[in-house]
Amino acid sequence: MKQDAISRPQRTNIAPIPFEADAPGLKISGELPRELNGTLYRNGPNPQFEAPGAHWFVGDGMLHAFHLENGRASYRNRWVRTPKWLAEHDAGRALFGGFGRKLADAPANLTDGGVANTNVLFHAGRLLALEEAHLPTEIEPGTLATRGYCNYGGGIAGPFTAHPKIDPLTGEMVFFGYNASGPFTPTLSFGSIDAKGTVTRFDRFEVPYASMVHDFIVTENHLLFPVLPITGDLARAMSGKPAYAWEPDKGAHVGVMKRNGTAKDIAWFRGEACYVFHVMNAWEDGSRIIADVMQFEEAPLFPHPDGSPTNPEKSRARLCRWTFDLSDNTDRFTQSYLDDMTGEFPRVDDRRAGLKSTHGWYACANPDGPLFGALSGIVHVDGEGTRRGRYLLPPGDTISEPVFVARDDNAAEGGGWLLAVVWRARDNVSDLAVFNATDVASGPVSLVHLGHRVPDGFHGNWVGTR
Repeated sequence: MKQDAISRPQRTNIAPIPFEADAPGLKISGELPRELNGTLYRNGPNPQFEAPGAHWFVGDGMLHAFHLENGRASYRNRWVRTPKWLAEHDAGRALFGGFGRKLADAPANLTDGGVANTNVLFHAGRLLALEEAHLPTEIEPGTLATRGYCNYGGGIAGPFTAHPKIDPLTGEMVFFGYNASGPFTPTLSFGSIDAKGTVTRFDRFEVPYASMVHDFIVTENHLLFPVLPITGDLARAMSGKPAYAWEPDKGAHVGVMKRNGTAKDIAWFRGEACYVFHVMNAWEDGSRIIADVMQFEEAPLFPHPDGSPTNPEKSRARLCRWTFDLSDNTDRFTQSYLDDMTGEFPRVDDRRAGLKSTHGWYACANPDGPLFGALSGIVHVDGEGTRRGRYLLPPGDTISEPVFVARDDNAAEGGGWLLAVVWRARDNVSDLAVFNATDVASGPVSLVHLGHRVPDGFHGNWVGTR
């Protein structure tokens, strides 16, 4: 066995799959919990055509839907048919490279390079495929057919984050967008959409510098906008250098605004240079705001402005606590690591989003594998970030973002299941794994077996049958 593992070529799960499929009546190991009645939607890059020099994470979005009902399971996948996807499908080749950049031989009238490949969520009767450079793309929930861009009757415009936050108390969806005045501009937009799907607010404001702002922070009464030093620069991009680059000398800035306030009221806090793709949760504690995030000391994936790489030993995320004291006479916030485990894709019980939570989960790397290896397990932490459980997959297998599903509407926080898609390296197929959310160390209680693989992707959400 050991010799076979050494001699077997190393596989990865990044390459796209070249098909759309429907798979009813999937085989199940163990007993699928009867409380799970709904659909897990997943989104991720799945390039229709290979584009020269384009990183896999800017590939066309493909939605994967696992439908669970009364102990049975089925699957469906579809590309999101963005204007880019349709134009390339008709041309039979790639027309765009990374970050919406047109290839030299693309038709001059093409302008839209959106991929809708990062997240998918349901709000106010709409299923939305999201990526941070374009408007939301509305999707038909059952068929996964693409309905087109959604601007809420002209109520919003420009880029829309892949990480809007839905208030569990009011049903309001709060959002933002960077590059809001055009590519590489130091302007953010922000707004809100109520539980009925009506835009109630939309505004813009200037930030310290043009930054890739992937996620933001929402509590019961505040919005926090992290401006961190992955910088965008048009002149740099036009000269052939990196469009986005790591510039730690610019420092970390976080703007804090009251949800019922205005952009004029933003207080800017400063911290040590770092990068955060994803926030686990945040809440208010008297005059303080606490935010648990997955923090990198140096940004991964993006080089310095001259093209030189960042330090790989610092380019790994760990659970970190940010603290803002709104009553203190300081413009600094504190950053304290809570664990040394490498991880990403943090989640909580969404019924506690923006409120004090006592359970959290994230995908982790195997500490016995390569230092910067793929995500291959799940960590469960309490409200202080203390590790309460961990499950690791067999060597070589990888896991997606864990999504929490409550057992029922009245279940206590954390009372329910975690759903995650697992790739089996040896067999090159994927399973949907179901864990008891408060006992991940015991491993999956059931597995839904798919006959092909689901490529590594980004985010997803559960939509119950009701």
